Amino acid sequence: MAIASINPATGETLRVFEVLDDAEIERRLALAARAAEDWRRRTLEERCRVLRRAAEILEEEKTALGRLMTIEMGKPLAAAEQEALKCAAGCRYYASQADRILAAQIVREGGGVIERIEYQPLGVVLAVMPWNFPFWQVVRFAAPALAAGNGALLKHASNVPQCALALEDLFLRAGAPQGVFQTLLIGSRGVDRIIADDRVAAVTLTGSEEAGRAVAASAGKNIKRTVLELGGSDPFIVMPSADLDAAVDTAVKARVVNSGQSCIAAKRFIVADAIYDRFVPRFVAAMEALRVGDPLLPDTQIGPLASAAGVTTLEDQIARTVQAGARILTGGQRIGSKGNYFAPTVLADVPPDSPAAQEELFGPVAALFRVSSLDSAIAVANNTGFGLGAAAFTRERAEAERFARDLAAGNVFINGMVASDPQFPFGGIKRSGYGRELADVGLREFVNIKTVRMSGL
Repeated sequence: MAIASINPATGETLRVFEVLDDAEIERRLALAARAAEDWRRRTLEERCRVLRRAAEILEEEKTALGRLMTIEMGKPLAAAEQEALKCAAGCRYYASQADRILAAQIVREGGGVIERIEYQPLGVVLAVMPWNFPFWQVVRFAAPALAAGNGALLKHASNVPQCALALEDLFLRAGAPQGVFQTLLIGSRGVDRIIADDRVAAVTLTGSEEAGRAVAASAGKNIKRTVLELGGSDPFIVMPSADLDAAVDTAVKARVVNSGQSCIAAKRFIVADAIYDRFVPRFVAAMEALRVGDPLLPDTQIGPLASAAGVTTLEDQIARTVQAGARILTGGQRIGSKGNYFAPTVLADVPPDSPAAQEELFGPVAALFRVSSLDSAIAVANNTGFGLGAAAFTRERAEAERFARDLAAGNVFINGMVASDPQFPFGGIKRSGYGRELADVGLREFVNIKTVRMSGL
């Protein structure tokens, strides 16, 4: 079965790629194993030099790489260019910090005894990555993995094959030896075989719950380390003391980042009763004012959804939520007959057990909840199987500290929207997955933390 690259703004098939056959997969696995063995023996400075050069290429070619992201998965061009620059920042971060993070920790040295903790590469790591941030999701895995001395195999989402191949080319041009970073154009059914292969040491996945369960089961069966970053239904809480202008502005941005197709996009808006009737009209008006259209145009704020299936899923979730008792304040339907465009949507009176409350809505759809107190805001926020990010707007320090302590999420932002940053650990709890990417811990997820004790020397 072929892998097609389709422009979601027009429905045009851009390119078609053949899936790798068994012989080619075997060749690439063998190459990855050899390359990883060589790569681990390179100096840290050699490895970091590759990351610095990759950062330079990302900066120099941000427009071309951004355009590729836009035509293949639909994000507005300005956001795609910013994604390329964020990838550059991630590469530079690990190039500058890897020596500190990987430095051996001396526990004791003296009296004929040396005790230390070392951080050594595991080998080849398989990354199963999604389409919504087709460069950043990969680089935030690849930069620390390569810095640590691991090899990398990328199984990217099947709707972004050109981005996947461009990433392989990026690291080759940056100076990585042949085979250290490879793209595997295979379908989802081929992942289990790769995980089971003895030459693969670990696997990381960002994607759906279903994909996470499948990868975790396969990795568990083969006793392989995993990191999973899955879905999210992030709450966005607005308390009476909040700066209402900032709250509305940030709420809109947080809901429609990447055209609403982000795990850490705010999805459930939990508003205190005292300001609900002031917040909602302004929020709805701001959502209606968003410019939806051709993602290559500079003034477009929301592009198409990445696939026709995404539109169909969103329509079904909205219909079931309305059937359960919710009201549509604006939007609620696809736009036009060409491309995967969906109107910015706001739902009110959302029942707590409806799809908009309990499922992840991947598109520009916001669900509103009215609450009477701080305790009820936290209860509604935590009434989900997800636990990735959470945001809250308040000018009361005591409320901020309660949110920081009691919101069940891997990331809590007060008076700002949730975002990933190379300096801070990123990941979730509950059905949002486990393990962490980025920062020190993200690099150490895929190393052998080795205790070394020498005596009698």
